Amino acid sequence: MKILVGVKRVVDANVKVRVKSDNTGVDLANAKMAINPFCEIAIEEAIRMKEAGAAEEVVAVSIGPSVCQEQIRTALALGSDRGILVETEDHVDPLAVAKILKAIIDKEQVDLVILGKLSIDTDNNQVGQMLAALCNYPQGTFACSAELMEGKIEVSREVDGGEQTVLLDLPGIVTTDLRLNEPRYASLPNIMKAKKKPIDIFSPADFGVDIATKLKTLSVEPPSERTSGVKVETVEELVEKLRNEAKVI
Repeated sequence: MKILVGVKRVVDANVKVRVKSDNTGVDLANAKMAINPFCEIAIEEAIRMKEAGAAEEVVAVSIGPSVCQEQIRTALALGSDRGILVETEDHVDPLAVAKILKAIIDKEQVDLVILGKLSIDTDNNQVGQMLAALCNYPQGTFACSAELMEGKIEVSREVDGGEQTVLLDLPGIVTTDLRLNEPRYASLPNIMKAKKKPIDIFSPADFGVDIATKLKTLSVEPPSERTSGVKVETVEELVEKLRNEAKVI
């Protein structure tokens, strides 16, 4: 079995994001970058499947500028076997990402695709579902557990009412939620070994995908400052403020 894992480069989750002064986007100058946290969970799940003997190869794929090789190398250090970078300096919309991934799936003959449910920079939560539609594959989104069976995978999904368990035929698409696993740290020996693992570099044109954006960002603004709270003396005063000021009752 071959597993494809998505790897996206984002601003580190522990970094406070700054907006550019002209409100055209997020200021990435000197910002610490890392693998998207949900992608880390996807990598960990694929590696666990390989360690359990259920998979023979894990391929880490990223789409973006050449510096995305840093995140692919991290995925290789964590246990992935090889990497693929689709290099572009342009912004790539979710649908274009899904089309590129489909082309790679067709080329690599992948049995299972594991993606983060969303990336923390755009919060779109679209690529996994779009990819499943393009490939006509079954999908198990928001996975909090996943177990491979003979030609199938059982996925428990986090839904509003609790959990839903689905049984998918392979090949299929799984997107990860936070409770699926706890990602490991890369050891120094594996970091050194990762430097020798191959990364194949392509362009979107190599897969015949037009990445011209269909979306236009009008403005990016930081959230408004939270106003300070007030103290009330009585329950009656609290109810009055909730009713007349906050208007929540």
